[in-house]
Amino acid sequence: MALTLDTYRLLGRSGLRVSPLALGAATFGEEWGWGAERGEARKLFDQYVEQGGNFLDTADTYTDGTSERLLGEFARDRRESLVLATKYTTLRRPGDPNSGGAHRKNLLASVESSLRRLDTDYLDLLYLHVWDFTTPVEEILRGLDDLVRQGKVLYVAISNAPAWQVARMQAIADLRGWSPLVALEVEYNLVERGAERELIPMAREMGLGVIPYSPLAGGVLTGKYSRADLAAGAGGTADTAGTGSGAAGTGDGAASGDSTRKGFNLALGTVTERNLAVADAVREVAAELGHTPAQVGLAWTLQNPAVTAPVVGARTPAQLADNLGALDVEFTADQLERLDAAGAVTLGYPHDMLDSAHTRRVMAGDLRLEPRR
Repeated sequence: MALTLDTYRLLGRSGLRVSPLALGAATFGEEWGWGAERGEARKLFDQYVEQGGNFLDTADTYTDGTSERLLGEFARDRRESLVLATKYTTLRRPGDPNSGGAHRKNLLASVESSLRRLDTDYLDLLYLHVWDFTTPVEEILRGLDDLVRQGKVLYVAISNAPAWQVARMQAIADLRGWSPLVALEVEYNLVERGAERELIPMAREMGLGVIPYSPLAGGVLTGKYSRADLAAGAGGTADTAGTGSGAAGTGDGAASGDSTRKGFNLALGTVTERNLAVADAVREVAAELGHTPAQVGLAWTLQNPAVTAPVVGARTPAQLADNLGALDVEFTADQLERLDAAGAVTLGYPHDMLDSAHTRRVMAGDLRLEPRR
């Protein structure tokens, strides 16, 4: 069934209502070499919100802080009707080790800075952006809970972290009565499906809504790249200066057409023969449906029942309009099977072993039990 931006969904185990597509604001600002200037960013914001969209995604270091500043300016007159999500942990000041990381000092400083830039008294959703492998989980959870109790943050979430750590944190939060995590933002698309192994099943079990970033694999699924780009990617000559970090979860939902952005994705190794073959399958299904490859790629992520809202990013209103058209895509069973087959990944141990005919026979004879959904 076709969706609209005002077909709101509950975010994880919370009662918070959000649109089925989030607008990524990593493209707000030109500091990284491929974003939208202020006037164009305003058009993107208005276009999304006027169609019923309420879920906006940014981070404290996106476009060196310009993303938050512009988003705060645009949201000022309708703040209470919007769900503003931002993130902390990426380094804010080079040379200052405590201006990055998940620890309490950076958490509090980052949130205060985000509140000033967003020109608001509270954040609807705060993500731990990137796992730092050093800060104790109790320090993180207690710091987040303190901010919720102070009213500066309403809900907390996590991104780019190992599944076992997220599950551990959720269990500790529940046992101690601290604010639980309600969302998990992960890279997830038809060419990057590693999250299906542990992260997405964990999120469903622990009550976290999945928010995919880079749902179009940096533009690969839009048909922007061809086999001719393979040589450019292998040559390693792409200029990536000033483009930001792939680990930062930029939420790129549309190809920008900008050479700097394209060079960045080539340097990341996203353009491979395997990924281009997946893009071919997307293009074939798109032609059958009368939709664009970008719409098909985005719509595929929405088929996963664990997914709440992919983050789409655009540099122009035309790109955003194309992305929003994903809500109208309706697949046949055959088309979904072909897309799944094109981008399939093996789950690996222990999943493959546990699902093997031998294990089933040893555990239950010939009885085939359907896993709990």
